[in-house]
Amino acid sequence: MEYRVLARKYRPTNFDDLIGQEGLVRTLSNAIAQGRVAHAFLLTGIRGIGKTTTARIIARALNCEQGPTIKPCGVCSQCVGIATDRNVDVIEMDAASHTGVDAMRDLIESVRYMPNAGRYKIYIIDEVHMLSTSAFNALLKTLEEPPPHVKFIFATTELRKIPVTILSRCQRFDLKRLTTEMLAGHLKNICGKEEVTAEDTALSLIAAAAEGSVRDALSLLDQAIARAMPITEADVRSMLGASDNSATFALLEQLLSGDVASALAQLRAMYGAGSDPLMMTQEALELVHLITRIKVNPQAANDITLSEQTRKKALEFAAQLSMPVLARLWQMLLKGLSEIKMAPSSVAALEMLLIRIAYVADVPTPVDLVKQQATGDSSQVTEKKEITSAPLPLSPVTSFEQLVALFEQKREALLHMALKEQAQLVSFEPGKLVVHMSPPPARDFTVKVAEHLKNWTGVEWQVILSAEAGAPSLQAREDARKQALKEEAEKQPIVASVLDQFPGAKIVGVKG
Repeated sequence: MEYRVLARKYRPTNFDDLIGQEGLVRTLSNAIAQGRVAHAFLLTGIRGIGKTTTARIIARALNCEQGPTIKPCGVCSQCVGIATDRNVDVIEMDAASHTGVDAMRDLIESVRYMPNAGRYKIYIIDEVHMLSTSAFNALLKTLEEPPPHVKFIFATTELRKIPVTILSRCQRFDLKRLTTEMLAGHLKNICGKEEVTAEDTALSLIAAAAEGSVRDALSLLDQAIARAMPITEADVRSMLGASDNSATFALLEQLLSGDVASALAQLRAMYGAGSDPLMMTQEALELVHLITRIKVNPQAANDITLSEQTRKKALEFAAQLSMPVLARLWQMLLKGLSEIKMAPSSVAALEMLLIRIAYVADVPTPVDLVKQQATGDSSQVTEKKEITSAPLPLSPVTSFEQLVALFEQKREALLHMALKEQAQLVSFEPGKLVVHMSPPPARDFTVKVAEHLKNWTGVEWQVILSAEAGAPSLQAREDARKQALKEEAEKQPIVASVLDQFPGAKIVGVKG
């Protein structure tokens, strides 16, 4: 027997089989129960979400010999005929290949004839947005006042291309994009029916790659089954050409630390393992987006589609990176994405992108520049020096401020931002630092800080996290100092006079 792909084998045949479309099912159930079935339906949604399948189910519900019913029997001549595409009263038309007005006139001409055996004559028009303007105009009058024995069901992926005059004559249903969790559960159910063993993480990867499309998910599952049994996470990652999150997080950390050599070595390792440069860049963008969402709203880390490893690393990055740094990283990756698409060598373009990102890791953001101008400190605006093999002198650290500045000088961007923005000093002495961190840092934060300080100062350091709140962070103190300067400036008579003369004007910064 010829093999049937999973997307066809497990195509829903009734409303109970539809997943994630409860709103549509509830509305149609009530409409059928109350005898208020519309004469035209418009189904819209992404590719592979089940628009045409849903249209056929609606046709069965309306023409079933036991109906109209929300639960078509599936065994009567009408149900069987519709399922096998042999029902003369249900006419399916692909608008992509029948775009002209002549095809629409033929359809309108056939509308006036009664159905052969069914209750209704039902016209299913797929990709309806492909119809020409003249074809839409020809359909308008019939669509507004069709004979009582006619129903129209339209399906489209491009809702914005349909004239509003058509939209206003239809009952519209937006088929939802399925969540990764919902799709993964559906795939697991099908694996059970097919007697296929698959890791849950592998099915989650397939579901995520399908981006809410049931058909895409089933096609990928078909491919994974043909590739290897049982289906493992490693096999699916290899099939999708997707890099491991941990590798991409490591790459981002190396870039933000200015470690160009390690970042390029990591890139080559990922490329050698089969990862595509374009996909690597897209995954980096997705991770930066995730980190930024968590920075704005920590509850975003509770997304059930995130693995525990991804959640942990994203929280760590969000705690240590400032919003200006994340925004700059996003813009550079986004611009680099278009460069990679156009470059003759995608991996070479990605290497150049990584080098640019690494070499601006210690360049102040515009916010930092404003702060430096306000304090008269331009020490941070320095040209990046080449790394040489000459030994570096050990740096003594005699204050907390000097300690934080040392992390900036050594280009440890993540740790520097954490110490500057989150650390509340409880006590300090050379060789011992006690701080309260809000929010809590990564688990290995104290170990990393102590190791770096030992390497840079030649002294063993104790770095202790305290539950007791300490002094305001350096960033908070700097913000308070600038606010005080602004308030003092506002009290100056000449400044007050200027503000009076220009309503709406305000002081944005004070130099000095």
